[in-house]
Amino acid sequence: MTQLAEGVPAGSGLPRTGTDFTVWAPERSRVRLWLDGAEYKMVRDERGWWRVTVPIAAPGMDYGFLLDDNPQPLPDPRSLWQPDGVHRPSRRYDHDFFRWTDESWAGRSLPGSVVYELHVGTFTDAGTFDAAVSRLDHLRGLGVDFVEVMPVNAFDGPYGWGYDGVLWYAVHEPYGGPDGFKQFVDACHTRGLGVLLDVVYNHLGPSGAHLADYGPYFTGRTIWGPALNVDGPDSDEVRRYVIDNALSWLRDFHVDGLRLDAVHALVDRRAVHLLEELASEVEALSAHLRRPLTLIAESDLNDPRLVTAREAGGYGLHAQWNDDLHHCLHTALTGERQGYYTDFGSLQALADTLREVFFHAATWSSFRGRTHGRPVDTHRLPAHRFLFSAQNHDQVGNRAAGDRLSAVLSPGLLGCAAALLLCSPYTPMLFMGEEWGASTPWQFFASFPDPKLAEKVRRGRRKEFAEHGWGPSEVPDPLAPATLERSRLNWSETGQGWHAELLGTYRALVALRRARPALSDPWLDRLVVDHDESRRWIVLHRNDGRGDRLYVACNLGSVPARVPLPDRADVLLTNGQASVGPGGVELGPETFAVLDPVR
Repeated sequence: MTQLAEGVPAGSGLPRTGTDFTVWAPERSRVRLWLDGAEYKMVRDERGWWRVTVPIAAPGMDYGFLLDDNPQPLPDPRSLWQPDGVHRPSRRYDHDFFRWTDESWAGRSLPGSVVYELHVGTFTDAGTFDAAVSRLDHLRGLGVDFVEVMPVNAFDGPYGWGYDGVLWYAVHEPYGGPDGFKQFVDACHTRGLGVLLDVVYNHLGPSGAHLADYGPYFTGRTIWGPALNVDGPDSDEVRRYVIDNALSWLRDFHVDGLRLDAVHALVDRRAVHLLEELASEVEALSAHLRRPLTLIAESDLNDPRLVTAREAGGYGLHAQWNDDLHHCLHTALTGERQGYYTDFGSLQALADTLREVFFHAATWSSFRGRTHGRPVDTHRLPAHRFLFSAQNHDQVGNRAAGDRLSAVLSPGLLGCAAALLLCSPYTPMLFMGEEWGASTPWQFFASFPDPKLAEKVRRGRRKEFAEHGWGPSEVPDPLAPATLERSRLNWSETGQGWHAELLGTYRALVALRRARPALSDPWLDRLVVDHDESRRWIVLHRNDGRGDRLYVACNLGSVPARVPLPDRADVLLTNGQASVGPGGVELGPETFAVLDPVR
């Protein structure tokens, strides 16, 4: 039997020697705190916040909130710890109890850096933060600067991609919970690696979501679920919920930046967009912490205003993913033209997009059936504000079979992809396992305990690809444990045959990018791209404007090609046969070469 007790509300003028509990529930007529079996009456203020102070609420005690006459306690929307899953009460967690060792960490800036995206659950066999720490020396040896971690907030079921999170402040317990994530971040900083965290503010997952029970957090719908209420009635507190969450990751978990999922789904008609407000508050936190903090958007809008400074009328984010660059490179290498790849595929498209950032820049998109995008002023916006990837979780995992480029391309073409990526002016991002051409796929997987929801997800996945000619048996069952197991990296490959050779190529390219200013120079008005569509070669002329110059020549064809160069050059790095003669370089099939002009 629960015990009902009167709490001491904040602001009552009475002595407060206990612990404050608050929750925003503006549409509820009665809210009680449930704390380890006892109930405490809460008092509402004029803005819909309910408060109570209790005498004893030590870390480790379970708690939740009883809304109106609901006899079941619901988790705290701002819960930091859900050790028993998203359907059970929250557990008190105190940030002060963790002992950090990264006091000397001064942070890392995005310009000039290389980003590495990973999913904690499939990065290792164990699928935990502790296991991921054991592989961090590999990343340090690779030479990357940032680890971008796919979402770790709490979701229903033991495993999944993470984009079905329902408690945005809590760290998924099967990965290791809040302490496990802090230990991972601390270990990254010890090795000189910054940490970017993928966060999802545009929708909730379909199981274990209770935000709507508390208040008007959502209005309308996105393709993934209810749309966030960021500009309607009561949206002030909803925006605060998002911004406080972002600041908590950066401040309390020592994360160095956030990747904001699908910001085009955030419909905000206010004068100050949520993204601009977030950028302003993150800038203030950065000044207080005295280390750089980075905000990266995923956006389908092709709108440079996201990464334009607020002083110039933009939102002030630091970078955004650039899918157009991925699509141009992918189609040029694979020949695929289906779906949203329809408009891409030529070397001309790749060359133009490398120079101009977006392929669709106020131009016709046949996939969308309309004009799309906005041009980028390449004289004002540096290329490091746009992330370029040859592979990422979306572009691999959203394929029917989750097949990587290594499933369809030769080791030579994989090396060419690496050269174009890592020698471009953009911020390069690698997807885990890409650096050795991992043979394991990365497929869509989930583990919803509700059998009806699980079957709905299974049928939806098969229906989606049936429209493109895939039979049910050809689409992996996302709820089958084998789908998860297939998606785990096979680390033994790093020392085997062509996998080891490709890994050596990636390490050499990353090291060369760090050593030569011409390769990290972000100004696109200094980039020249030549190509020959029929002979299948493309060459980047890199120049830092201060005397450092390099050529990056790639033969994507199946026969040798002679690539013209304006002057003599020495081969610095190649993945095949490359010989320099008068007027150019002779490249073997599916071969790249980085060349240093003779001074």
